[in-house]
Amino acid sequence: MTKPLAGKHAFVTGAGRGIGAAIAQRLSAEGANLTLLGRNRERLDQIADQLAGPAHIECADVASWDGFSTAVAIATQRFGPVDVLVNNAGDAQSAPFDRAPDALWHSMIATNLTGTYHGIRAVLPGMLHRGSGRIVNVASTAGVRGYAYVAAYCASKHGVIGLTRALALEVALRGITVNAVCPGYTDTDMMRAAIAGVQAKTGRSEDDARDALIKANPQRRAIQPAEVANAVAWLCLPGTESVTGQSLAIAGGEIM
Repeated sequence: MTKPLAGKHAFVTGAGRGIGAAIAQRLSAEGANLTLLGRNRERLDQIADQLAGPAHIECADVASWDGFSTAVAIATQRFGPVDVLVNNAGDAQSAPFDRAPDALWHSMIATNLTGTYHGIRAVLPGMLHRGSGRIVNVASTAGVRGYAYVAAYCASKHGVIGLTRALALEVALRGITVNAVCPGYTDTDMMRAAIAGVQAKTGRSEDDARDALIKANPQRRAIQPAEVANAVAWLCLPGTESVTGQSLAIAGGEIM
């Protein structure tokens, strides 16, 4: 039986761990040829070995247009034009607004927002030419609500949501859908780093720090990467052509 994404080229950024790795595995299981982009070659090789189908690896920083555009050009030579783009690469840092260095602000915008822009800029011309494509931006619940001490992160993710909505309208008649997924705190290295930060600043135990982060989730649990990957895959599969411009929360009811 032919898999629904057979022959499609899916390009996933931040694919070396956590949510990105889970998305790559899920799209591969649906038959897609995967390009994995990240900054750690060894980690990407490990993920590629776990995939159900072919994979190509590119190492680049999403904040660099030259690096990103070159990676897309090389990947296109391997698997053809990109049919599915998942902008997953991201970073989160926290600090009180009045004590946060300018570098933190610029880093959050460069990775989370400009990195997403670079991905779309690199693949959209090809999608417009072919009259088809799926773009999924991994945002966050921080893209639709505020959290204290992560103003720069919230601003960058709100920007991703705005970009998603505006672009979806621009390409609505061109066979391309543009959506975002908004996970709550997810069981990844990023969450573990956040827990460690809470411990360091407050002296709380690991369990107490974890509870403090997930208390906004009515289900009182961390989201699993596979849950986010399932939502991304759904947006990329046949049958969701009318779903565009949406910000799908995977957050246990935190966002309604």
